Amino acid sequence: MSYEVVTLDVQGSAMDCLVFKPEGNGPFPGVVVTQHIPNAHDGLEADPFTIDIGDKFVAKGYACVIPFIFHWWPAGTDLAVKREEWDDAKTVADLDAACGLLTSIDGIDTDRIAIMGHCWGGRMSWLGACHNPQYKVLGTLYGGRIKIGMGERNPAPIDLVGNMKCDVIGVFGKEDQNPSQEDVVDLGTALTAVGIAHEFHSYDGAGHGFQDFVSEDRYRPEATEDSWTKLFAYFDARLQRSAA
Repeated sequence: MSYEVVTLDVQGSAMDCLVFKPEGNGPFPGVVVTQHIPNAHDGLEADPFTIDIGDKFVAKGYACVIPFIFHWWPAGTDLAVKREEWDDAKTVADLDAACGLLTSIDGIDTDRIAIMGHCWGGRMSWLGACHNPQYKVLGTLYGGRIKIGMGERNPAPIDLVGNMKCDVIGVFGKEDQNPSQEDVVDLGTALTAVGIAHEFHSYDGAGHGFQDFVSEDRYRPEATEDSWTKLFAYFDARLQRSAA
């Protein structure tokens, strides 16, 4: 197995995390990965796509922590209930706990930390980057609902962009409706307004979840390969040390 499972207590609720660590003593960079919707019911280890993300990062020399942010509900709770009851404040607590776990890993360089996610995780990673100044890079991949707050009195993540302290890479499908290309423009405008360096890539013929090889109807292999190449180039340029 390429990872270990570590369970954290978040406000009295047990949250499992997958922890991937590269070989060697470091120092190495790290990334918190926020999960996507398909494993919302069955947990992190039930989703090959999530495991593959961790494997990709560790192969590139990154430590990686992936928290199960759906731990607040009993197993089998309908996704519609989770959406209705979602509280962004709890997500911030989850991601802060996951970041704390990441920065405790032996060999980690705490000055080279990123956060990224797909789909639901694309929104949550944006939220996390607005609440934790330790992140140097945010990768948001087709994250919807960034313009909407979730939970009582919680602002929309797009409105928190002034708190962000990191560079941003965004990956989107032009056929997606959540976020739509109009939403992508709004996200870029918000980042520009506060002087956040960012790079967005949108792919023709690709809809929501186009990187997810588990979903054959959504998967677009060429866009997937190109977008992963661009994402790692962006991360490496900011987080990997040049060879002496």
